[in-house]
Amino acid sequence: MNFLSTFVTFKSLHEVRRLCHWGPVIALSVIAICSSMAILDSIIWYWPLDTTGGSINFIMLLNWTVLILYNYFSAMFVGPGYIPLGWKPENQQDTRYLQYCRVCQAYKAPRSHHCRKCNRCVMKMDHHCPWINNCCGHLNHAYFTSFLLLAPLGCSHAAIIFIMTMYTQLYERMKVILRNKTSIESWIEEKAKDRIQHYQTGEEFIFPYDLGSRWLNFKQVFTWSGTPKGDGTEWPVHPKCNQHTLTIEQLKQKADKRVRSVQYQAVEDYNGACCPLSKGLQTFFRTPCTEEPRIPLSKGDTILATRGTKWWMYGDKVLSEEQMRGERVRGWFPRRCVEKCHYDTAASDSTSDKKVN
Repeated sequence: MNFLSTFVTFKSLHEVRRLCHWGPVIALSVIAICSSMAILDSIIWYWPLDTTGGSINFIMLLNWTVLILYNYFSAMFVGPGYIPLGWKPENQQDTRYLQYCRVCQAYKAPRSHHCRKCNRCVMKMDHHCPWINNCCGHLNHAYFTSFLLLAPLGCSHAAIIFIMTMYTQLYERMKVILRNKTSIESWIEEKAKDRIQHYQTGEEFIFPYDLGSRWLNFKQVFTWSGTPKGDGTEWPVHPKCNQHTLTIEQLKQKADKRVRSVQYQAVEDYNGACCPLSKGLQTFFRTPCTEEPRIPLSKGDTILATRGTKWWMYGDKVLSEEQMRGERVRGWFPRRCVEKCHYDTAASDSTSDKKVN
């Protein structure tokens, strides 16, 4: 309550000027960057919100941010407390034991000192802190100390999130490098196995660029010169494969995707925003972390969805003949904006033919 009353009283609004100083600007920038990055990193990469641990972790991160900012602003705006101008002790005889401040035209109370930055005599002055652009003293000593305690704890939590995320990414990168793959090629291989199992073709898919040795695969990327092997267009391949084994599989998957795509119809308008708050908190926070576009939808639009998550879907918007003369319209859209269509096979085949043409 002391913090709120200090912030809103008209008499103290001039204290807001304390923010216009390099100390608070740097301090608040660091707090904002660390907090926002830790929260976003935690939601998008490290710990999903739909798990118990992820929810607890998210609440803890928010708690650190709120507590740090509360104590920081309290230390700044509540202030240390100042000796009133012209102050004298009640017992006039005590003046002989006190120092007199010519600037404040008052006696210095016990444990008070004059601050040249604040230009006032400060109660129980400890020091003038540039990070809060105010003195640390009688009224804000607890707030300032709590801020110093909470800031490293919050930063430690954020650092753990950053480290775990980076090492998780490093592990994933090394795992594909030791198999001489990329993340995209790992996904292609997974879809190849799914396609073969779905259609029961009996064929065997062998990833063409795995040289059979982790060391040989490693050397395809890391060399003493720093320049990776190869010219970027032709690669050493498995004896049972050729240069086009993977590209042939990609063509098969493209054709399979057209057959297995599911038709949806838009039941809500969507303006194509990256993080649409109007579509729910889960849709807002679980937006796909990708540079792939979002496609705006109008009620009644038809979309052929090819993949998706619990909260988002990816697909092509079905266009009219006039619209098809331009570029394809495809991207992500919120799952709650569409409903699955119930249509016959002929309609599906007709739609697929239009798309192919």
